Amino acid sequence: MSLKIGVLGSTRGTALQGVIDAIEGGTLDVEIALIVSDKATAPILQRAADHGIPSAFLSPAGLTREVYDAQVTEALQQAGVQLVLLIGYMRIVSASFVEAWRGRLLNVHPSLLPAFGGKMNKSVHEAVLAAGVTETGCTIHQVTEDVDAGPIVLQKRCAVLPDDTVDSLKDRVQALEQAAFVEVLQSWRV
Repeated sequence: MSLKIGVLGSTRGTALQGVIDAIEGGTLDVEIALIVSDKATAPILQRAADHGIPSAFLSPAGLTREVYDAQVTEALQQAGVQLVLLIGYMRIVSASFVEAWRGRLLNVHPSLLPAFGGKMNKSVHEAVLAAGVTETGCTIHQVTEDVDAGPIVLQKRCAVLPDDTVDSLKDRVQALEQAAFVEVLQSWRV
């Protein structure tokens, strides 16, 4: 029986494409049971539609974090999700959500945590370049109540090149994120 995953995303969901490609190519025995977005126009929803993946927009408008997260949990559970991936999800999840999915909730961060934790998207790459470090990468980690502080599952590394821009670095790190998720899912046991 395939591992059933759920994905929460607010952006393009670029890191998910490697998983989709591996599933469609027959090299990853995983089913994406549901993609949920908190943004009606999030490109990850179009990515889901393009690949025939069930998806839902759930609006957080007027809801507390806990109430919204309870609605997300209900949708994921109804889809039979066993493992949840946060991919470009621009919300901090509640403690009750973490508890509901403890040990089965993974986030990808575009740096080698703990370095540059607490930052999101391009601000991470800007900080990496400003710090003058020579190596960066991505981290897949378990989500806990403390942002970007959960146990590290996998890190992938790349050099920071002298002529890197925020966008060129982001592109290389996103390629690592795709590969990292595939690697983690190939060995995940529920």
